[in-house]
Amino acid sequence: MGANNGKQYGSEGKGSSSISSDISSSTDHTPTKAPKNVATTEGLDSSTRTLSTPSPGLILPSKSSSLSSPALSSNGHETNSSSSSSAPAETVAVVHPQPGTHTRSRQSKTHHHAPIDLLPDHTLLQIFSHLSTNQLCRCARVCRRWYNLAWDPRLWSTVRLTGELLHVDRAIRVLTHRLCQDTPNVCLTLETVMVNGCKRLTDRGMHVVAQCCPELRRLEVSGCYNISNEAVFEVVSRCPNLEHLNLSGCSKVTCISLTQEASLQLSPLHGQQISIHFLDMTDCFSLEDEGLRTIASHCPRLTHLYLRRCTRLTDEALRHLALHCPSVRELSLSDCRLIGDFGLREVARLEGCLRYLSVAHCTRITDVGMRYVARYCPRLRYLNARGCEGLTDHGLSHLARSCPKLKSLDVGKCPLVSDSGLEQLAMYCQGLRRVSLRACESVTGRGLKALAANCCELQLLNVQDCEVSPEALRFVRRHCRRCVIEHTNPAFY
Repeated sequence: MGANNGKQYGSEGKGSSSISSDISSSTDHTPTKAPKNVATTEGLDSSTRTLSTPSPGLILPSKSSSLSSPALSSNGHETNSSSSSSAPAETVAVVHPQPGTHTRSRQSKTHHHAPIDLLPDHTLLQIFSHLSTNQLCRCARVCRRWYNLAWDPRLWSTVRLTGELLHVDRAIRVLTHRLCQDTPNVCLTLETVMVNGCKRLTDRGMHVVAQCCPELRRLEVSGCYNISNEAVFEVVSRCPNLEHLNLSGCSKVTCISLTQEASLQLSPLHGQQISIHFLDMTDCFSLEDEGLRTIASHCPRLTHLYLRRCTRLTDEALRHLALHCPSVRELSLSDCRLIGDFGLREVARLEGCLRYLSVAHCTRITDVGMRYVARYCPRLRYLNARGCEGLTDHGLSHLARSCPKLKSLDVGKCPLVSDSGLEQLAMYCQGLRRVSLRACESVTGRGLKALAANCCELQLLNVQDCEVSPEALRFVRRHCRRCVIEHTNPAFY
C-alpha cells in the first residue's frame, strides 16, 4: 500500500514495482500504542527499501521507542512494556509487494524451506482467517508469499483497532487505502469496523469509513467522544446496509439522521429510511427528546435500543419511539430518571414485540406503569426494575399473572417487595431462571422457599443484604441444585 507521496523505484520483470510511502509527524511526540498491524522500516534508506521484503505497517515508532511503546496482544488488548521518557515522531509506512523483484544477495544464498512453507495457499488462508487485524499485518512482513496471502480480500471483512493513544484516523486511512487497491476507492469486502476505546478517533476517520466502506454492516465506536453528529450522518447516509451501530460514550452525538444531500437524492417515500436494527447510545448525555424523535422517525426498523444514562429524556420521547418503531424487542432506559409511569404506558404500546425491558433506577415508576407493561407485553422475558422504590407486591402480582414466560427478574433495592409478591411469581412464572432480590428488606425465607419449590429451573438467586436464614438458603440449594446463590450470610456455606 502506498500513500499520496509514494515513489516508484526501478523494477525487474513485467509489472513488478515497489512503492514506499512515509507520512511523518514532526510535532506530535506522544507515544502511541501500536495498532493491529505494526511494522518497522525506519533506518532503511531508499535503496534498501527497494530490495527489502514488503513490510505493511500502520503506526511505526522509531528504533528508540519501538521497545517502549505499548503494543496490542493477539486478542486486541494492550500489553504493557517498559516506558521511555521521550518518543520520536511517528511514521505511517506501507510498502507494496514486489512480484518478480529479486536481489543479488538473496539469489546467491541457499533457501531452506520451513515446514510451514510446504502448506498450500488455501490452508494458510484458513489459518490466517483466525487472526486479528494486527496479527495479519505482522504475517504480511514475513515474506512475499505471506504478504500476498495476508492481504487477500476474503480475510478483511473485519477491522478491529484499539488503544487510547493510537492515531486511529491515520490507521483507518492507511488500511482502507490498501484494501481499496483491487477495487479503487471502495472496500467491498469490509463489513465490520470496531474501534472501541480509540479516543483519538475524530470526524476525519469517520469520513474515511463512510467514503470507503459502502458495504459496512457493523460499526462500533464506543468511547470515541470526539466524533460529532455530522460524521455519524455521513456514515449512515453512505452505508445503506449499516445494521449495528454502537455510539455508547459518544457524548457529542445528539441525533442520527441522513445528510441533507442524501435525503434530496432519495424519493420522499424512502428518503428517511435508515436500516439500523441495533443502536446503543448509552452515556450519550446530550441526547434529548427531539433527538430521539428524529432517531425514531429515521430508524423505523430498530429492534434493539439502549439509552442507559441518557438523563435528559422524558416520557414524551417514548411516545415518538412507540409511534415510529413498533418492532423494538429490547429497550433499556436504566438511570433515565425523568422517565415515569406515563413513559411506560407509551412503552406498553410496543405490545407483543417487547422481550427485554430495563428501567433500573427510574424512581418515578410505580405499580401503575408496571401494570401497563404487564397487560400489553405478555411475551416479556427480561425485566430489570432495580431501584424502582415505588414498585410493590401489587405490581409484581400483575406482572406474574400477565407475563408467564418471564425468565429473568431484578427487583433489587425495592423495599416494598415482600414474600407475597414472590409467592405470586412462584405460582405463575415457574420458568424463572434468574432472580435478584438484593437489599429487599421485606423478603424472608417464606418467599424464597416458594420460589425454590415451584421454579425448578432457577440458575441464579441474589439475596445479598436480605434478612434470610441459612435454613431457607439450604432449602433453595436442595430444590434447585444448579442454582448459584449470591448471599451475605456468613452462616451459610
